[in-house]
Amino acid sequence: MTYSVAVSGASGYAGGEILRTLAAHPDIDIRTVTAHSSAGRRLVDEQPHLRSLSHLTIQETSAETLSGHDVVFLALPHGQSGPYTDALSEVPLVIDAGADHRLTSAAAWDEFYGGVFHEPWTYGVPELPVAGGKQREALRGATRIAAPGCNASTVALSVAPGIAAGVVDPRDVVSVLAVGPSGAGKSPKTHLLAAEILGSANPYAVGGTHRHIPEIAQSLIAAAGERGAEVARSLRLSFTPVIVPMSRGILATTVVPLRPGVSDADVRAAWEEAYDGETFVQVLPEGQFPRTADVIGANTALLGVAVDRRAEKVVIVAAVDNLMKGTAGAAVQSMNIALGLPEDRGLTVNGVAP
Repeated sequence: MTYSVAVSGASGYAGGEILRTLAAHPDIDIRTVTAHSSAGRRLVDEQPHLRSLSHLTIQETSAETLSGHDVVFLALPHGQSGPYTDALSEVPLVIDAGADHRLTSAAAWDEFYGGVFHEPWTYGVPELPVAGGKQREALRGATRIAAPGCNASTVALSVAPGIAAGVVDPRDVVSVLAVGPSGAGKSPKTHLLAAEILGSANPYAVGGTHRHIPEIAQSLIAAAGERGAEVARSLRLSFTPVIVPMSRGILATTVVPLRPGVSDADVRAAWEEAYDGETFVQVLPEGQFPRTADVIGANTALLGVAVDRRAEKVVIVAAVDNLMKGTAGAAVQSMNIALGLPEDRGLTVNGVAP
């Protein structure tokens, strides 16, 4: 069976990466692409790298244009998906790559985003440990999926195995991320100009203000299972992203305290067992740590795990392509699961080098 697909936000980075991924998918027919300011232009004029989709013209985004497809992807800024999702009730599967349907707490939405709160959808991180299982099970047959925030899923995948196994203390989770500016979207912003970021590292959303913080907390609480209420009370997360001069990619270094009596072998087992058999989340051998260069263009999260005995901490270094495993790849992987297709259909673990 071939599924008809519409993609909104087709002129942006996230929309373009969803389209690039779907273009290689054998079960997908990309019929409609939409945007706002670029409506009426050829898709290839906005996304010159998508040569196989040069026959498509960008249409104005509207519920009427998006309706009538088997699958709709929304790649819009936060606060803009909700009005469309409310009107797409007849579409069998809708996947939102924005933030509108990620959070379960209206209070957290009000604090970090503001505006109208929309109902939470099934969270699109299949490998995430939850309540003794994986989020994958919730995605089977899902009809509404919230793709993750790229930083949020990277940190959650880094820490969740330790929370689930009870080998780390959630009262002092510290994560610092080197992030490519494509994560901020394609709209022109002065602080993202090449002249501003080349040769510089620029921290932003410092001091607990980044919008992905409640999303990370939500995932770590879910990973705790029966101990979720305890973790919710005790969790303290310090999250600091830093823009660095690479167009795409995230390198997240997260440090979490060990619980008393936990051995190095216990730590290694927690992460290796959590992701044993996973195609797209891989734990590197002891002593090895990933680079962003290893995952560019791939739907792969690579994790390196070390125990710092001097500090009694676990250090997790994670590398993802923010536009692939962080966004488009997660969305397509979740789509595959929801539709009952092979989970890796149209996706690759191979990066692009050099």
